[in-house]
Amino acid sequence: MNKSGGFFQLADHGTTVKREVTAGVIGFFTIAYIVAVNSFILSEAGMPFEGAVIATILTSFVGCVVMAFWANAPILLVPGMGLNAMFTYTFVQAMALSWQQALGVVVLSGFIFFIVTVTKLADWLNASIPSILKEAISVGLGFFLMLIGLEKGGLIVRGEHSILALGNLGDPSVIITVLTLIVTLIVFLKGIQGGFLWSILFGTGAAWVAGLLPEVGETSFSFTLYPDVFAAFSLSEWVSVPFWSAVFSLTMVLIFENIGLVHGHTELAGRPDKFKRALQANAFSAFTSGIFGTSPTVSTVESSAAITAGGRTGLTTLTTGVLFLLSVFAIPYMKLIPDMAIAPILMMIGSLMIQNIRHLDLSDLTEAIPALFIIVIIPFAYSIADGIAAGFILYPILKITMGRGREVSKLLWVVSLLFLLNFILQYA
Repeated sequence: MNKSGGFFQLADHGTTVKREVTAGVIGFFTIAYIVAVNSFILSEAGMPFEGAVIATILTSFVGCVVMAFWANAPILLVPGMGLNAMFTYTFVQAMALSWQQALGVVVLSGFIFFIVTVTKLADWLNASIPSILKEAISVGLGFFLMLIGLEKGGLIVRGEHSILALGNLGDPSVIITVLTLIVTLIVFLKGIQGGFLWSILFGTGAAWVAGLLPEVGETSFSFTLYPDVFAAFSLSEWVSVPFWSAVFSLTMVLIFENIGLVHGHTELAGRPDKFKRALQANAFSAFTSGIFGTSPTVSTVESSAAITAGGRTGLTTLTTGVLFLLSVFAIPYMKLIPDMAIAPILMMIGSLMIQNIRHLDLSDLTEAIPALFIIVIIPFAYSIADGIAAGFILYPILKITMGRGREVSKLLWVVSLLFLLNFILQYA
């Protein structure tokens, strides 16, 4: 044991057991909503809801434990919002992969991500891809999540004379969605700990009062469905273009999103020296996510709540992971959560991701136009992969047209050509 505060070196980090555990508890209640929300999205891919819940809990527990003991960093690893939407609405519903095949995509992408993190490829990739394209992906994901939330809450419906139209604001379920959204905004803006969890409880309570809770029968739970999810990933489509297109797109998002998140969290904690190990822990967790049966984990934004509360070591993350494991006792009641309680969370998280638009420098149209195409096509085409492809293909084309081809890195040329080849093979 290290004399500087045990395994987690608490003394070296200027912290205490009490502070670390408290920060871990705060982190858990800030991110606990992910169990219900992630399971809800995965179930729309055809995965058994109960199996998705257990997969989410186990993945979050293991991810936090890996981060705690490998990187000793206060960064929480849970299935990422945006990536779960990519899993369900792009890979399964748009690209026609089964959810088992989509899990195969997660396993392979996570493995590639891990290889990248233990070599110099991570730095090379991060430096080769223009920051405006990376930021545009986050913004596009934000609009996508907001659109999904608006749709699930009934605020946006398919139009009779247009693609989309405003929903029936007099419908009781839509009214509850609006009220829950207002509560979500208030608790978030006031900085109430566990605000999203409180808003889900409010929406569920309002639905109960209105008699609109889902018909689920008895609030019982069985673990018998989880064996159908655990290690259910399939690589049967590994020779198909859609499969590799999905692997490529997910790998790109995993790398760029997590490099930014991990960098931000380690800087906030005052320990940038932990960046490499924290990114490796993240990548390993993303790989195991597909085995446990869920979309990939990310270094969640909510980690900042734990860090702000004083978390500086892996003890914070370990505390959150243990609480995730204990949340298994709440599983029977998660089936009661209605769409109208989940939809406002999707809208709120989407709006937070959209804020990255402030980082976009739109003065150079050869860079602004590809970025804007990424942002627009992701929600409109209901496909994260197609949105990313459009932007990455346009970028070198516009640079060459303006005689600035030297500004395009060799790696970006390769990525862009692969995306173009995928379109040709897919639609030829």
